[in-house]
Amino acid sequence: MPLPPLVKAVLQEITLGQDSTNQTPAHEVEVQFNPETLKVSFSNQIANSGQTGGSAIQFSGRGTTNLSFDLWFDITDPNINESYREMTDVREITKEVAHFMIPKDTGSGQQARFVPPGVRFLWGRFLFEGVMVSINETLEFFSEDGKPLRAGLSISLTKQEVDVKFGNQSANSDSATTPGTQPMENTQQGEPIQRTAARKGQAEQWQNLALLNHIENPRHIQPGTALNPINRQTRSISWP
Repeated sequence: MPLPPLVKAVLQEITLGQDSTNQTPAHEVEVQFNPETLKVSFSNQIANSGQTGGSAIQFSGRGTTNLSFDLWFDITDPNINESYREMTDVREITKEVAHFMIPKDTGSGQQARFVPPGVRFLWGRFLFEGVMVSINETLEFFSEDGKPLRAGLSISLTKQEVDVKFGNQSANSDSATTPGTQPMENTQQGEPIQRTAARKGQAEQWQNLALLNHIENPRHIQPGTALNPINRQTRSISWP
């Protein structure tokens, strides 16, 4: 039985305080790798009355819900989104996430103030809407000329209420089906995988095709070997 298409988590800029159901995000970032875990914490705001003798606990607010998770971005990944393939510094990607930390200028004159943008984190059935509190970025795997190629982001979001919401995200309808749900491509006698890819006008993608089909030696393949196509969600080849 084929696996369902992979759903990628997204961060979206929204306007808090309004019905977000039909809002068109002002800014959106699709994660490269889904987080391994999500940490959700709930807390109440408790006021200290200053009295002794076991006085009753007093609540001073509606409480908060906090979400924290880690994301990784790696521009050396052969299946990276096409829009990122020409980048040579991973910070060109992570700055798109840092966008959610930039306050927005609202009002004018004495009414002018800066407020953080609303952020929606959506991953399948998991939905969180609040503001981004902090980002801690770890840079590693540097190129010869000192450019960081991989980054880890520790992200914290919060909202001023104790609440649990449910989303309804599905896989990108534009992406192709997962391997095993499309017709396979058969290799020909004496044909290396490079030539198979070139025969379909996708010569530059032969390495991705080899990785998907677990081919250790792309120059020596048994004739007639059925090759799974690579779906478009990985921004790689898909046999026409």
